[in-house]
Formats: sequence, structure tokens, C-alpha cells
Amino acid sequence: MPPATRSTDTRQSILDTAQRIMAHKGYSAVGLNEVLTEAGVPKGSFYHFFASKDAFGEAMLKSYFADYVTDMDGVLTRSGQSAAERLLAYWQQWRQTQSVDDCQGKCLAVKLGAEVADLSEPMRLALKAGTDAIVDRLERTITAGLEDGSLSIDGEPRPLAQALYDMWLGASVMAKIHRDLSPLDATMTVTRQLLHL
Repeated sequence: MPPATRSTDTRQSILDTAQRIMAHKGYSAVGLNEVLTEAGVPKGSFYHFFASKDAFGEAMLKSYFADYVTDMDGVLTRSGQSAAERLLAYWQQWRQTQSVDDCQGKCLAVKLGAEVADLSEPMRLALKAGTDAIVDRLERTITAGLEDGSLSIDGEPRPLAQALYDMWLGASVMAKIHRDLSPLDATMTVTRQLLHL
């Protein structure tokens, strides 16, 4: 394997490992040594890949959101389904991946959002860019649903897309607080009402 490929693989392994650990423990509670040990990477090589813990956190969030929106695009661009069906499939997938006990790295925005927004401006901006990309996709799919007639809304697509994302994010936090998925179920009911489904 060429050295550049090994280097890229090692860097991604560090990011993937950190994402998995931090989804459970948070950002501040996880030391770099824990991530590097779990990833099987020598401690001294961290700064070969990242200039600082903040730069590492920013890279981790960018990697997380890149994977997230790729998965999201797979759901929201399926052929043979109406836009409304694709939106409901996305939110059903959200519910399934926001397990109360183990979110398996799928809920990093939920876990780290409030924590890192006050710790690091680059990480806050990475979170903002990632969540904006999610809202962009929701807006496009809502607009497609208006065009294909599979849903209707009161108002404009963008504010509704933002409100829906905010609502689902909040419901995920509440599901963790209560250790119960009923906040997500209630949010699905309200989502259907807002889309007139």
C-alpha cells in the first residue's frame, strides 16, 4: 500500500474511532490517548495528522457530517417513492439510529452540539455547516413533495425544514434524558401533521 494511502487510512481510523467513542462519552471526557490506543495508533503520530485537539475535533465533525449527508442522500433520492415517502423513511431511520442505549456513532450532533459550540469556534462552524447541509436536503425534499403533490405545507419550505430538524434534534435529546423513544414518536406525529400527511 502506498505511504499516502496508509496515512489517509490511519487518519480516517483515528476519526472513526473518536466518533464512536465520543458518541458515548462526549468530547471533553475523551482524551487523545484513549482514541489513539483504541485506534491502534502510536501516541506520537497524532500531530502528524492533526495540528491540535481542536483541529482534530473539527476534522472529526466534518467527516461525520460528510458520511451523514451521504447516507441521507441515499434515503432522500431513492427512486420509485414520492418525496413524502422519502422524508418519512429518513425520519424512521433517524428514530431507529437514535437508540436510547446505543446510538452507534449516528448521533454526534445530538451528543456534541451544545458541548463543543462553546469550546471551539472552528468546531462550532463545522457543526453549523453540517446541520445547514441537513436542512438544505430537507428543504429540497419538501419542495419536491410540493411539486409531486405528495405533501402540502403552510408557509415556505426553508423555515419548515429548519423547524423539523430542530424538533427532531430536540426530541433526540429528550429521548436520551427520559430513556424512552416516545419523544421521537410524538415528533413523528407532529411531522406528519405539518406536512399534511
